[in-house]
Amino acid sequence: MEVLGPLLVYFPGLLMTVIFIISFRKEPRQFRNAIFLLFALMFLLPALLLQFGQQWMVLPLVLVIIASPLVTLIFLIANTIIVVRHEGLRLATVLPALLAFAIIGWFAAMLVAAIFHFPSWLQSIIGLAMLEGLWFMMSFVALLLYTTLYRILPRKRVYDAIIIHGAGLMGTEPTPLLQGRIDKAVDLWIKQGKRGVLVASGGQGADEEISEAEAMRRYMVQHRDVPDQAIVLEDKSTTTFENVVFSKRLLDALHPSQPYRCALVTSDYHVFRACEYARTVGLTADGVGSHTRAYYWPTAFIREFIAITKAHWMPYVVIAALWAFPIIINLIKALWL
Repeated sequence: MEVLGPLLVYFPGLLMTVIFIISFRKEPRQFRNAIFLLFALMFLLPALLLQFGQQWMVLPLVLVIIASPLVTLIFLIANTIIVVRHEGLRLATVLPALLAFAIIGWFAAMLVAAIFHFPSWLQSIIGLAMLEGLWFMMSFVALLLYTTLYRILPRKRVYDAIIIHGAGLMGTEPTPLLQGRIDKAVDLWIKQGKRGVLVASGGQGADEEISEAEAMRRYMVQHRDVPDQAIVLEDKSTTTFENVVFSKRLLDALHPSQPYRCALVTSDYHVFRACEYARTVGLTADGVGSHTRAYYWPTAFIREFIAITKAHWMPYVVIAALWAFPIIINLIKALWL
């Protein structure tokens, strides 16, 4: 019995950890790994505190959890002000504030539902909103933790191709954001002995004089002394998904009968989504992130999270279906009787 007690305490956390490790080793570029990691931490941390007699840490931990929504709200609103000052007022720059208002609305709805008596159908709808909001926040935290882990994992490989994801241009010059991606890719190329090719991936926007791929090529040749023969242009893509698809077509043609491995170089907040797309199209690739200015990172990550959530909408449908199931059963019973 003395052994059984600790085992029961650790079992949920160890089970989720094993599931996470198996899933991660099988394919690290999938969203479910983030959920497995979050649940593993949620079960393991309290178990460790209890096992090693650190009960005194439970109260501070609870206080941190309680205070974290308020701290998060203050941070999101403050970050919005900073980003708007630097980047101007537009939808993309106010995303942190919109997320803050959504969190406030979620807690307000929960408080109102607890205080006031509403008709059962309205209480039920509020309950659904609570569940959907809870999953939204949990998946946000899970993705934040997992993408951080994914980015910092060491990768000591020699890549056959280094794909640079395009971004906006200033006239015919790469923006500072795109320059950061190019420099990161060239540094990686030099580090691996200038082996492999550099794939400049990016089409020409309606307001751009040249393609992003051509702008990247010029920058690498003129500012980083990269020879033209080491650069492959992919100048048709207009989205991240097309970056991956069209680059794969070029590389398949370069390696018609042998496997190859790529590095996808993009901004650090963008790495995981690019790698998910690579997995979808069957491209063997690792993500490498370039530095993003600290003030802009929260805004960029929220945008990425929204894009990833759109691709992983099924949990929201499952939650709604589970919520609706007893209602449907009751309706059937009422009609039948």
